[in-house]
Amino acid sequence: MAMSFAALAGFVVGALAVLFYRNQIEAPSRTDAVEGVETGAALPQGVASVLAVLPSSAVVLDAHDKVLRASSAARAFGLVKGDRLMAAELLALARQVRRDGEIRESEIDVAGHKFGQETTNFAVRVAPLGSFGQVLVLAEDQTERRRVEAVRRDFVANVSHELKTPVGALSLLAETIQDAADDPEAVTRFAGRMQHEAARLTYLVQDLITLSRIQGAEPIPTPGQVTIDEAIHDAIDHCNTKAAAKDITLVFGGTEGLRIWGDDELLVTALRNLIDNAVAYSPEHTRVVVSVRPAGDSVEISVSDQGIGIPEESLERIFERFFRVDAARSRATGGTGLGLAIVKHVAAAHAGEVSVWSKEGSGSTFTLRLPAFGGTAVAVPPSIPLEAAK
Repeated sequence: MAMSFAALAGFVVGALAVLFYRNQIEAPSRTDAVEGVETGAALPQGVASVLAVLPSSAVVLDAHDKVLRASSAARAFGLVKGDRLMAAELLALARQVRRDGEIRESEIDVAGHKFGQETTNFAVRVAPLGSFGQVLVLAEDQTERRRVEAVRRDFVANVSHELKTPVGALSLLAETIQDAADDPEAVTRFAGRMQHEAARLTYLVQDLITLSRIQGAEPIPTPGQVTIDEAIHDAIDHCNTKAAAKDITLVFGGTEGLRIWGDDELLVTALRNLIDNAVAYSPEHTRVVVSVRPAGDSVEISVSDQGIGIPEESLERIFERFFRVDAARSRATGGTGLGLAIVKHVAAAHAGEVSVWSKEGSGSTFTLRLPAFGGTAVAVPPSIPLEAAK
C-alpha cells in the first residue's frame, strides 16, 4: 500500500511539474492586471483536471501558503478550510520544501473530521512545483490499513498464546507419563489430562477454521431454507453432555415452524456456541432457555441463562476474538475465546445481527436476528412438507 502510494505520488508530481514547466515556457513573465501577481503563481491549465481524478487528498499551495486548489477529500478530512492548510505539520513540511526544493515524505495524525474517527493517519508526500514557490501536498488516508494491521498482529499474537498453552501442557504431560511408566494409576490420570488438552487444541483449530471461513462477512455461497427447530435441536444435542455434567436443563420454547434463508451448518455452529457459553458461565442446577419468535421480516432466536452476567464495561467487546470477561474462568472451562466472534460473523453472513442483554448476577440473553425465509416470518406446521409450503 505504501509502495503504491509512493509510486502514484511520484507519477503525479512528475506530471504536474511538466504542466507547470510547459505553462511557464508558453507564457513567461505575464502579469495579471486584476490580481497584481504573475500568472505563474496561479494554477496552470490542466493541473485541476489531474488533481480531480486523484483518490488521495491533494492540495496546491502558493508562495504565501494560500491554497490554490484542494480536492474534496482534503476538505472532507479537515486538512483544508477556506484557503488555508489546517494541519500544522503539513504546513511546516511545505515551507521546508519551498526553501530547499527537496521532496519530503512523512506520516502525520490529524484530528478526525470524517466518519466519527478520533484521529486519521496520513502518508504524505510534499513536492515543489514550478519556480514561483508553489507546493504540492498529497495525503493518503491509511487509518483503515493501520487498523487492519493492528488486528492482524493482535490475532497472530493471541493465536500463538492460545496454541502455546495446550501444546506446552501436552509436552509436559508426555514427559511425566514417561517418568511414571511404572505407575499405571498415574499414567491413566495423566493420559486423561492429555486427552483434555488435545480436545482443547482440536476445538481451537476448528474454531479458527470456522472463523476464517466466515469472517469476511461475504454472502453464503449456496444458501437454502433452514428450519429453525431442527437447527436448535441439533445444537442442544451437541451441548447436552456438558449441561448434564452441571445438572443444567436445556429448554426449547417459542414459535415452532419458523424458517430462515441461509446455511444450516453455520446456524447450528452459532447456536452451539451460544448454548455452550451459557452453560459454561451458569451455576449448577439452573437452566438455559432457547426461544424463537417471529419479528416481522426476521426471526429472533434468543439464548438466556441464569449465570454470572457480564459487566457493563465489557458488553461492547465480548464479540471480539479472544476477548474474555474472566480469562481464568474461561480457560478453566476449556473455552477458546472465539465462540462469540463466530456468532457475530455467522449473523453477518446471514445479513442479520446479534445483540446481548446482561446484568451481573442475573444472567445474560443473546439474541440472533436473522432474515426470515420468503421475507416474512411465517410458521409452517410440521405436518405440511416444506416444499409444498413455499
